[in-house]
Amino acid sequence: MSKRRFRMRLSCRYEPPDNKLGELKVEIFEDEAWKPFKLDLLSPGFQMFLSAAFSCQHLYFRTNCAERGLVLDSAEGELEVVTDWDWGIERMRVRFAGHLASGNPTQDAIDYITERMGHCPVSINLKPIAEREARVELI
Repeated sequence: MSKRRFRMRLSCRYEPPDNKLGELKVEIFEDEAWKPFKLDLLSPGFQMFLSAAFSCQHLYFRTNCAERGLVLDSAEGELEVVTDWDWGIERMRVRFAGHLASGNPTQDAIDYITERMGHCPVSINLKPIAEREARVELI
């Protein structure tokens, strides 16, 4: 059986002091190229699901940064999901690299933000995933 691999990425600018979205660009990797991702009612269902998972992770990333006094200027994010042929998720990796406008990114703060990302509503409703990783970098 072959696997299905999905990749999305985002780049974002924020508005202080609470990391509200200023600009957001989301892309999906299809047909060996990055393409703009536009969510609408004609989007394939699994892409809608991935968008929801990525959006939820991003919300928890930016709001928990703000909660810890970390004001973001911009960030890049990546989501990679691998499923079996029957769409069962075997691997989910999410990464955010945030560029700070202000704040002190201690390891404790980064660990807290990463842990909180696992509590977004989409994440807590997923079945256990064999390989699951969330990574946060703050520069």
